[in-house]
Amino acid sequence: MYVGHFATGLLLQALFPGIPAAPIIYGVGVLDLLDGLFTMVGINRVRANLNAGPYLYFDLIFIDWDHSLAMALLISVLWGLYFSSRPAPPRTTSAGVGAVAFVASFSHWLCDLPFHNLDLAAYPYADEHYGWGWWGRYLTGAWVMEGAFSAACLALATVLFARRGISIKGPLAVCLVLFLSLSPWASPMYYVAQLPPPADYLVHGALVTAGFAVPAAIMVRMLNGKPHHKGATLEKKRL
Repeated sequence: MYVGHFATGLLLQALFPGIPAAPIIYGVGVLDLLDGLFTMVGINRVRANLNAGPYLYFDLIFIDWDHSLAMALLISVLWGLYFSSRPAPPRTTSAGVGAVAFVASFSHWLCDLPFHNLDLAAYPYADEHYGWGWWGRYLTGAWVMEGAFSAACLALATVLFARRGISIKGPLAVCLVLFLSLSPWASPMYYVAQLPPPADYLVHGALVTAGFAVPAAIMVRMLNGKPHHKGATLEKKRL
């Protein structure tokens, strides 16, 4: 899953308006931020496969240090603890920020579960693996299902933000661009998969990390300019 993670993040931001954007929007992608880095340094292993649809074109051979259930939980706990140790903004608490940061991070693994092709280990080097295999089973249909899931999350987020007088047209536009750019017909991974090694996995890893870091930075900047609660919106109008 790709755009679905950002859609989940925007929904969480709408549900918890007092929480800063960074713990949520970066949180939903922190597992893949690490995955790309680990792939580039050889900790993770991927293999080019032009038949691996709908848009990845790589088999995920070993991603246990960031996408196994145990490591996803550990990384999410550490992500939550980091933000729970920092000063909290008004109208919330450090513990509250940390809890939502944990949920944002672990939502990544939960959202990946239906789509991954049995490549999510229980823990590093475990024999037991999870993944419902929608990517391999439905191919382009899996991309459509991800789009439907994302649309539902974004529609609800839009309604919740609108109730506080806030428009999220910018983040919605970013999500649309991401959805279309990583489609079965436009995915850059198709061309990356045709590169000779080690360029294939190095570029793959770089794109995975950048593909979460750059849109997250844009969205966080957009959301940080929004008032986080109704009172702030009214106060801004008075000023």
